Amino acid sequence: MTPGPVPPAVGRRPAISSRVLLAAIAAWSAGGAAAARAADAPFPYVRARAFHIPPETTTEESGYFSLCEGLNGKIYIGTAAYGRDAYLVEFDPARDTMRVVVDAHRLVGLPLTPTGYAAQAKIHTRNFVGPSGKIYLGTKQGYPSPAEREALKRGEKIPVYRGGYVIVYDPKTDTAENLGMPMPLDHKQVAAGKTEGQGVIDVTADEARGLIYVITCEGQHWMLYNTQTRAFRELGPILRDQPNTLIDARGRGTAITADYRVARYDPAADRVTVDPLLVDGKPFAEYLGAQRVHPDWRLMPDGRTAYLQLLDDPRMFRVDLSTPSGQPVAARDLGERVRGKHPDSRGSIAIGPDGRVYSSIRVDNDTGFGSGYLHHLIRHDPATGRMDDQGVFAVTNPGFFDFAAGPGKNPDGSPRPVHGFHTLPDGTLTPLHVIMALIVARDGTIYATTIYPFTLLKVESVKAARPGS
Repeated sequence: MTPGPVPPAVGRRPAISSRVLLAAIAAWSAGGAAAARAADAPFPYVRARAFHIPPETTTEESGYFSLCEGLNGKIYIGTAAYGRDAYLVEFDPARDTMRVVVDAHRLVGLPLTPTGYAAQAKIHTRNFVGPSGKIYLGTKQGYPSPAEREALKRGEKIPVYRGGYVIVYDPKTDTAENLGMPMPLDHKQVAAGKTEGQGVIDVTADEARGLIYVITCEGQHWMLYNTQTRAFRELGPILRDQPNTLIDARGRGTAITADYRVARYDPAADRVTVDPLLVDGKPFAEYLGAQRVHPDWRLMPDGRTAYLQLLDDPRMFRVDLSTPSGQPVAARDLGERVRGKHPDSRGSIAIGPDGRVYSSIRVDNDTGFGSGYLHHLIRHDPATGRMDDQGVFAVTNPGFFDFAAGPGKNPDGSPRPVHGFHTLPDGTLTPLHVIMALIVARDGTIYATTIYPFTLLKVESVKAARPGS
């Protein structure tokens, strides 16, 4: 080590004036306070406990919009196991336990061993809960594996996806029923040039009328199942990407069309109308001002008002569904849920028991506090018009998963991604990529799912309840 300069008067500490000493103490204190402030997040946290969804029900540690609360108070989550199967998992909030309640392949009679692209690889539907307590869902295709993609490049054939199934699970009896394929790859489809069947992206039941609305994918056909005849038929309009059906106060099935109009099926008249969706007199597609995808909406208890968001747009819209069929449908722009670049909001809009509207939205982290993305919980109050940012999701039990162990392995040796969370400068663990679904339970508890690893978040610091209730 190179010695420093010799101080004056070796062996004697130089005198320090009280003024210099006080200035030094003040500077040190200010620096310490600044350092403390630098470690404080510039936003509030929405604190949630994390639960790892059973890894045997996924291959990529992922799932989609499939999240609901049963009438029994338990939470139901659909999973994705590419090339193999799909499962419905039940979470018991009273015991913090999970179990598989539906094995799609076992139910519909398909092989339980890997079947490649032919597998029912996803439960992507939003899990509609009927007044009976039955849960309605569907299965869809996944993606070709790397080996299958290479085979396709070589001009070889891979397993053919025949189509998705509509499934009904009854928690009361712990049994499931297969209602069949809405649009399978049959001779008629083959003659029309189709090379695979249609999966199922949405299932909504009108139990009182014995009707089940089904939306297929990737073609977004709007289908109707009659529980008496046990037959599917197509209603006509092609719908927007990954939409969902609402049943309004007049008993009409209502969905967003491919060109952002409103399709309405009136069971009493057995008639479909397609009506303009307008914002300030402008067609909705024109008002958006850009190509936006994946509309997602929920219905208020009055059956007349819906709240709508899109995957890649920060705005929220209120839609008046009370107008007669054949007349335009009016929507109102409620403004941005949060400011930020590259918004992403999937399957996450929910009506709370407090009458307020909740959703999650991801934006770029441009706060200077860490990097990556930030997922915000937003609450809109229809009574006041306020749009409040509750904060950024934060995991209170980061040890719920062993991230240090790195990616796990599937039975076939393929890796299981585990890069879906990141740590902020204050040590807080927060989701990185996407929140796939969000619901509000009847007791006001907010649940969300996120991926890599596939995780259920149970929010503990924000409750959907009015002050004083």
